[in-house]
Amino acid sequence: MIVRTAGERAATLDRLGAIVIAALPACMAAANRSSPVVIGLAGILLLAGAATAGRPLRALLVAPLATPVGMTALAFLVWCAVSLAWSPLPGLSLRTLSEFLPALAGAYLVARLAPPHLGPVAKPAAWILVATCLYVVADLASGLVIREALGQRVAAFAFNRPLLTVMLLVFPLTAYLAATGRRGLAALTAAIVAVAAWRSVSGATVLGLAAGALTVAALRWLPARAGIGLTGAALLGALVLAPIEGDLLARTMPEALHQRLAASSTRARVAIARSFGAAVAADPWRGAGYGTSGRFQDAPVAERIEPEMRFMLAVGHPHNSFLQVWAELGVVGATLAALVLVLTLRALSAWATLARSTALALLAAAGIVAFVEHGAWQAWWTAGVGAAIAWLRALRYQIEALTDER
Repeated sequence: MIVRTAGERAATLDRLGAIVIAALPACMAAANRSSPVVIGLAGILLLAGAATAGRPLRALLVAPLATPVGMTALAFLVWCAVSLAWSPLPGLSLRTLSEFLPALAGAYLVARLAPPHLGPVAKPAAWILVATCLYVVADLASGLVIREALGQRVAAFAFNRPLLTVMLLVFPLTAYLAATGRRGLAALTAAIVAVAAWRSVSGATVLGLAAGALTVAALRWLPARAGIGLTGAALLGALVLAPIEGDLLARTMPEALHQRLAASSTRARVAIARSFGAAVAADPWRGAGYGTSGRFQDAPVAERIEPEMRFMLAVGHPHNSFLQVWAELGVVGATLAALVLVLTLRALSAWATLARSTALALLAAAGIVAFVEHGAWQAWWTAGVGAAIAWLRALRYQIEALTDER
């Protein structure tokens, strides 16, 4: 009988957790809402590995919550919970929270525990990501015959969530590969992801990749403080201007641009933003309550805006996470979100150049997608962000290790 030591069991659990994270793109391509389950499983494996090895879980998981950014993030979550007290749709609010919190917990576990164990799976993770993108390209080119043969929904937009997850992962993963001398694989991975995004119907993926790439390019020429400042200004501007986004676009967006972007339903998006902006103006301080966007037309605040504005409140969410925070959590929630962003950027100022640039690119990419695409509390996105942060922190550890060796 083979007797395994606690260290060997812990190493096996850590390795399995890392493998599960590496498999995330393929899992999302197979089932485009699977990331919370994948990241939750990886988090449990890594937690079990840390506990088996006797690692200081208090320092790993609790201490970060006592930092300024950790306490502010907790305050934001507390305000989300407090807002349930005045939610006119408590069942919907609780259901939304019950989906978001487990995904957030899994993302936190992975972001905190996975980084030291991701190095050995970096190369397999890149090839999995490449294979996933090639599968997406091939299936789209064939008219989705693979999805049809597998009995899955035959719709090109079914690949949007997998590609948005890939978009989050590609920045830290390719930076990690480049930092460890695998520049060819990094370049190949980035190129294949770009091709898959371009062939897809996910404009948000293309937009996110472009924002991240432009950020990386700009940061090559900007001092660290200027890069952080510009990224922060863009994200804070998106948050501050979110309630009037619809009115601004309605006044400034030319008809020719609407026609060129007809596939992106820009007219409908402007109308949605105007409707939710009007709701914010009607109740700016505390918001309608966490998770109410799913049936915002039934919230009391909807009765206080013009009848022609109410129709677009029934779309499920404002397609702008910044605006959703305003609509559901009011100025208090928006202020806390802004503080989390500012404190995060301040913490990044101490990072090494490559890790900091990659983090800012990831922020820019995720921020612009959040500004134009999905709901704020969607579990699949939260889990994907957790995986991306894990790779980002793995990159930071790798850079620090290389610095120490020198």
